[in-house]
Amino acid sequence: MTVTFDAVDGIGEIEPGDDLAALVVEHAILADDDVVVITSKVVSKAAGLAADDKERLIDEQTDRAVATRGGTRIIRTRHGLTLAAAGIDGSNVEPGTYLPLPPDPDASARSIRADLRQRSGKRVAVIISDTAGRAWRQGQTDIAIGCAGLLPLESFAGREDSYGNSLVVTAPAAADEVAAAAELAAGKLGRHPVVIVRGLPGNLFTDEDGPGAASLIRPERDDLFGLGSREAVVAAVTGDVSAPRGFPDTDASVPDLLELADVPDGLTVTVDQASCQITADPEGLVAAGELRQRLLALARAHGLELTVVVTTAS
Repeated sequence: MTVTFDAVDGIGEIEPGDDLAALVVEHAILADDDVVVITSKVVSKAAGLAADDKERLIDEQTDRAVATRGGTRIIRTRHGLTLAAAGIDGSNVEPGTYLPLPPDPDASARSIRADLRQRSGKRVAVIISDTAGRAWRQGQTDIAIGCAGLLPLESFAGREDSYGNSLVVTAPAAADEVAAAAELAAGKLGRHPVVIVRGLPGNLFTDEDGPGAASLIRPERDDLFGLGSREAVVAAVTGDVSAPRGFPDTDASVPDLLELADVPDGLTVTVDQASCQITADPEGLVAAGELRQRLLALARAHGLELTVVVTTAS
């Protein structure tokens, strides 16, 4: 099998109101079962979504903050995607302006696919791609955030490998694989927002638009890593396991940790800069030890240096 990835030349700068399907047909020759990979940036540009207030855009896109560390915010967007800064991008746009993701990338893919079919007469699939980091991995790669006409996920469950082992959870994310390879062909700085992919297996294509890239998003109830390390510690210590919405307080102090740790009655806590002294009666030493561990866990999660000692009341 040979698969080709051809970056489309000549499309140029996208302006609000531009017809992306018309531009693709003008600059590329399409064939049945091609996949047209389009960056989300030009979809947002054509929709006129650029704005100069990055913080407002992030707030509008935020369902909840998964994790924050310094100036870095990992956001679960209202699309269900988990991205740094909610996917707000200030590259390859006019200085001082920023682009949010399209409000419904799957709908954008379906619309462009229909327009391409009407203009070219060819049955093609469309992927809307965006750049994302990966937990536990350095660097970024492109993923599919919108998809139409292509199975985004190919389940191998029930099949056997070449050794006869039954496959249970193997499910290649075909749309993400195509988006990542297309980014290699386009180049990050090459100003090629469209790549034509040809030669994919026919079983990946759908006559209808298909389930879309939204089907690749893991439901929160199945997400083993739905909170950042600090947020997970706070949830464990406080007993509040509900997913926090909005933006958490990132400038925690020792008194803030004490509030989160819920100091039991009968204990006295004295704070001196980066140290705490917990004083307890003999019958309260177990509770004091538990409080000490909660404070140390919270301090580590928030990146604070804290010394906690327990003493017995005289």
